[in-house]
Amino acid sequence: MFRGSLVALITPMHADGSLDAKAFSNFVAWQIAEGTQGLIPVGTTGESPTLSHAEHHEVVDLCVAAAAGRVPVIAGTGSNSTSEAVDLTRHAKAAGADAALVVTPYYNKPTQEGLYRHFMAIADAVELPIIIYNIPPRSVVDMSVETMARLAKHPNIVGVKDATANLTRPLHTTAAIGEDFCQLSGEDHTALAFLAAGGHGCISVTANIAPRLCRQMHDAWAEGRIKDAMAIQARLTPVHDAMFCETSPGPVKLAASLLGHGTDHCRLPMAPVAEATQARVRAAMTGAGLLN
Repeated sequence: MFRGSLVALITPMHADGSLDAKAFSNFVAWQIAEGTQGLIPVGTTGESPTLSHAEHHEVVDLCVAAAAGRVPVIAGTGSNSTSEAVDLTRHAKAAGADAALVVTPYYNKPTQEGLYRHFMAIADAVELPIIIYNIPPRSVVDMSVETMARLAKHPNIVGVKDATANLTRPLHTTAAIGEDFCQLSGEDHTALAFLAAGGHGCISVTANIAPRLCRQMHDAWAEGRIKDAMAIQARLTPVHDAMFCETSPGPVKLAASLLGHGTDHCRLPMAPVAEATQARVRAAMTGAGLLN
């Protein structure tokens, strides 16, 4: 169901920090026109930690409406509170999302058994495909392959967004669970290497500003045009570097604003990016042909 180039959507905001619904809907339409194969609203890149529940619901609703069934919508519904994650996942299903992206609980530092019970509770409560989001740098905990294999026995748990940058992980995951378990990279720099290790696609930050190039890279790989895929990867590497030279989504929201997609405003505690970062973002975009 989910493969190729998917985007971890930013949430455009007005200069006062309020949601810019029009810019968001237009941004989703542009992403689809540029070839993006899947949309992920209200993830980390969408500033989910600082959205209210009402805003969270609104962004999911807007995304589903703008997508209009043309590409899958995988709504971010994770929380470090299991009951809150269940409620957000229920809303995603009611809104018409195709799946939910559920992050490993942050700050609580659950054991592997705690992780297992958290995801099972959500999967049992809501009849919706669930993608496990494993991102140790932000959540502190790392779900083991063994725990993921236990969870994969549940029919609603269908895949993983792997942001570990550990390229042995997809090999071990395939060996433990099988090729049908959807494996999506959550790390732009290693997207091609992840595919080579058995992955199915990438949930990308860079795709916010380079959706066509990201899609072309995945198409080239799928068609066996490895040199073409590697050439696009090389072209995008400085952009990836720039998007993460400060904490995301600061740089990518700046980059999107330069393309006319909302302002560069991020809610506190995210600060405006430094002048040096602004220059680096502009240079990387210009070098990749994304900005004149």
